[in-house]
Amino acid sequence: MAQLSKKNVYKRILRQLRPYRAWIAITIILALVTVAGNLWAPIIFGDIIDLIISAGNVDFGGMTYKFILLGVVIAATCVAQWLMNIINNRITYEVVRDIRAEAFAHLQVLPLNYIDSHSYGDIVSRNIADVDQFADGLLMGFTQLFTGVLTIVGTLVLMLTLNWIIALIVFFITPLSLFVARFIATRTYSMFIATSRIRGDQTAFVEEMIDNLKVVEAFNREEANQAEFDRINEDLTKASLKSIFYSSLTNPCTRFVNSVVYAAVALSGALTLIFPSVLPVTFSVGKLTTLLSYSNQYTKPFNEISGVVTELQNAVACAARIYELIDEPAQIPDAPDAAELANVRGDVAFEDVTFSYDPEKPLIKNLNISAKAGQRVAIVGPTGCGKTTLINLLMRFYDPQDGKITVDGQDAQSVTRKSLRRNYGMVLQDTWLKSGTVRDNITIGAPQATDEEVIQAAKAAHSHNFIMQLENGYDTVIGEDGGNLSQGQKQLLCITRIMLCLPPMLILDEATSSIDTRTEMQIQNAFAKLMKGRTSFIVAHRLSTIKEADIILVMKNGNIIEQGTHDELIARGGFYYQLYNSQFAK
Repeated sequence: MAQLSKKNVYKRILRQLRPYRAWIAITIILALVTVAGNLWAPIIFGDIIDLIISAGNVDFGGMTYKFILLGVVIAATCVAQWLMNIINNRITYEVVRDIRAEAFAHLQVLPLNYIDSHSYGDIVSRNIADVDQFADGLLMGFTQLFTGVLTIVGTLVLMLTLNWIIALIVFFITPLSLFVARFIATRTYSMFIATSRIRGDQTAFVEEMIDNLKVVEAFNREEANQAEFDRINEDLTKASLKSIFYSSLTNPCTRFVNSVVYAAVALSGALTLIFPSVLPVTFSVGKLTTLLSYSNQYTKPFNEISGVVTELQNAVACAARIYELIDEPAQIPDAPDAAELANVRGDVAFEDVTFSYDPEKPLIKNLNISAKAGQRVAIVGPTGCGKTTLINLLMRFYDPQDGKITVDGQDAQSVTRKSLRRNYGMVLQDTWLKSGTVRDNITIGAPQATDEEVIQAAKAAHSHNFIMQLENGYDTVIGEDGGNLSQGQKQLLCITRIMLCLPPMLILDEATSSIDTRTEMQIQNAFAKLMKGRTSFIVAHRLSTIKEADIILVMKNGNIIEQGTHDELIARGGFYYQLYNSQFAK
C-alpha cells in the first residue's frame, strides 16, 4: 500500500477528534482564560512600576490594590491552566484508545494473507509503540498549540496598543523562527518514518528470538543473532540520532531569533525613553517593562510551536503507520444475504476448486473431492503438497479463486463465516492457549459449559489426570501459550476443547503429533468415538494413524493423485504404497 501523505494523515487525525468537539471547545475557552491572565499580568506589573513615581513619591495604596489584583489574576490563570491540562490529557488518551481499538478490531477482519506476509513484531509495534509516540505528539499539540497561537495573537494586539513601532519590529523579526522550524520539519518527517519502521523491525526480531530461543540455543545461533540484533540496533541508533539531530536544531535556531527580538525591543524602547520627541508615541518605564515581558511571551510560543512541530513530525509519522494498517483491505465480508449454516449433516464437496497463495505459483487446480456425512477423510502427502491449504479452504481462512466448496449442498461462500466455523472442530499441530485458568482454555468454544461437562470432556480426551495433578486443578492459572505445560499436555487441552463442543465436522491437522505413543493410542480411541457419525478431515504424516479412514486422499503438487481406502491404495502399489513402505519397511 502506498504511504499516506502528511496532508491525508492530518485529515484523518481531525476526523478522529470530531467526537470530542465539546471538550475541545472547553479547552479552547480555558486556553483563552489562561492567555488572558498571562497577558493581563504584565500590564498590572507595568502599572505597579509606574506608581513608583520618584524618591519619596510612591502610591502605596494603588500598589496594594494592584498587587491583590495581580495575585487574583495569577491564581485564576493557574486554575484555568490546570483544568485545561486535565481535559487535554483526557482528549489525547481517549483518542489513542479509539485508534488502538480501531486498529485491533481491524486486525480481527484482516485476511490471513496479510498476517502471513507481515512480521508479528511489526504489527505489534504499530499497535503499541507507534500509538504511544502518536499520543506524546498529540498531547504536546493540545497543551502548547492552542495557548501558543492565542498568546501570539494577544501579545501582538496589546503591543500595537502600547507602541506600534516596537510591535512592528517584533512582528517582522519573530516569524523568522517559524520559517526555520518549517524548513527543518519538512526534512525530518521522512527521518522519523524511517526510525519508526526500523523500530518495528527490531520489535519483530526480538519477538522472533524469544519465541524460538530453544532453537537458537540448540543450533548455537546466539552469536549470529546477536550480530543481527546489533546491526538492527545500530541502524535504529543512526536513524534516531539523525532525526533527533536535525530536529534539535529547531530550538536553538528559534531561540537565537527570539534573543534578537528581545534585544531589539530593549534597544528601541530605551531610545524612545531617552529621546521622547523623536517618536510620536507616549511611553513610560512601566510600559517598556510590559513590552519586554510581551516580547518574551510573544517569542516563547514560537519556541514551543517549533518544538511541537518537531514532535508532530514524529507523531504524524507514527500515525501514518497506524492508518496504513487500518487501511489494509479487510477480508471479503459475508454476502448481505448470507445464511446461517444450521442442522449440518456433514456432506462436504470441492467442485473444480482452484487456489494459489501467489498467482504466479499455482498450487491447487480444478480439485474435486466429495466427503459424505460421517466419513473419515484422511489427507496425506509430502511436505508442501497442499494438505494444510485444504484445511484453510475448508475453514474459509482463504477463499478459492475459482470453483466452490459446499457443505450439505450450500456454497460455503453463501453462508456466514461464523456459522460455518461453528460447525467445525479443529485441532492443529501448533497449539494455542491463552493466559487464564485451565477451565477458561477448555471452554473457549463453549463458555456456558458446566463443570461436569468440562470434566467429562477432559476424561474423554485423557487430560483429566494430569489436570488434577496441577496445583489448583481446573482453576490452575497458566501463562501465555501454556506456560510450563509440556507440548503434549497443551495438545491434550486443545483436544479437550473439541470434546466439549462436539461439532458435526472435525479437522485434525497432525493433532497427536506431540503426544507419546501410549497416550496417542488412548487419544485415537477417543477420536474414534468422537468421529463416529461426524465428517472428519485428518491430516497426518504418520500413516499408521489413518489406516481406518473411510477414504484416503493422496496429494502431490496440489493435486489428488490417488484416493481410496488403505487396503485399496496398498494394493495399487502407487505413491501411497511408497509413502507407507518408507515409514514401515524393515
